[in-house]
Amino acid sequence: MKTKFLNVFDPLKNQRVEIMDKTGKIINPKLMPDIKDAKLLEAYKLMNLSRRQDDYQNKLQRQGRLLSFLSSTGQEATEVGYTLPLIKGKDWFVPGYRNNAAWLTMGMPMRNIMLYWMGNEYGAKSPDGVNMLPPNIIIGSQYSHAAGIAFAEKYRKTNAVTVTSTGDGGMSEGETYEAMNFAKLHELPVLFVCENNKWAISTPYSKSTKALNIAVKGIASGVPSIKVDGNDFLAVYSVVSEAIEFIRSGNGPVLIEFDTYRLGAHSSSDNPKIYRPEEEFQEALTRDPLIRMKNYLIENKGWTEKKQEKLDKEQDEFIKAEFEYAEANKAYPLEDVFNYVYAEKTPELEEQYKEAKEFFEKYPDVLKGGHH
Repeated sequence: MKTKFLNVFDPLKNQRVEIMDKTGKIINPKLMPDIKDAKLLEAYKLMNLSRRQDDYQNKLQRQGRLLSFLSSTGQEATEVGYTLPLIKGKDWFVPGYRNNAAWLTMGMPMRNIMLYWMGNEYGAKSPDGVNMLPPNIIIGSQYSHAAGIAFAEKYRKTNAVTVTSTGDGGMSEGETYEAMNFAKLHELPVLFVCENNKWAISTPYSKSTKALNIAVKGIASGVPSIKVDGNDFLAVYSVVSEAIEFIRSGNGPVLIEFDTYRLGAHSSSDNPKIYRPEEEFQEALTRDPLIRMKNYLIENKGWTEKKQEKLDKEQDEFIKAEFEYAEANKAYPLEDVFNYVYAEKTPELEEQYKEAKEFFEKYPDVLKGGHH
């Protein structure tokens, strides 16, 4: 198929796809996506919802009402942009652990996400029709999982596409290359995403690779690759839409590097001020994807500050209600901690369960309403 982006923007020349500047002004109108206003507004509302959820959860975690979580703040345009073009109930998303905006876009209930961060594994269970795996903590291994799902879908001839995402640190793991190599060998229908947010915990991008960019890492395995401004929703959506069509047409895998920035901490137990240069952070704030998108909508689609205030209020009320539900339902049977390691509990697990049960029967106040 003839492409507008793939094989046109050369990663070896470090070219990057961008449609709007950091103020939200359109600078490459010829590259604009074919997207309805309703879909565009849906995308912005999802981005805004994820940002406000991140902020709310951060406050609640500090109160001890949430165990931990990893924020998508700053990466919302990328995550909404690569999941919104997927066909619900058909295509797959195989996440890492920093994909809140993508989870919401795929249709994962917010209360489930919150339950997961409270330590309740049922929160990782996707509802029927939401083709998404649980969060993956082992860095880079989701690329292999995605290749496996894509292999199965190709075998079944479903014409489904699988998308997976890792960070810049994950792209220095051997497993990511192995997965891309396998996917290209079998021309699998999988989109490999790198959210290059410049920091792998406290390790800067400059110390994780000396490659020209992340996109070039697809070349050795023969995977078409491209670099995109990940804070530009229009650019993300345009390139991903083309890539998914390219993949669905039987052309095999694609790798996309999204040039973005982690505005928040690595996790709720991290303090980025210790290692992240303040000047770099302040400069990154000028490219905030939400501000760019909001400016574009106000300038071109009739969005207003009054509408924004109404949206913020509605979303804050929704977030609060979802959290209250999750907090009231975070408890689950102690036995479930031991039930799902193997098909049947081993003698060692039976012994551990018995010991734990006796302990909590003796000291019931330790649980405080839930098993974690």
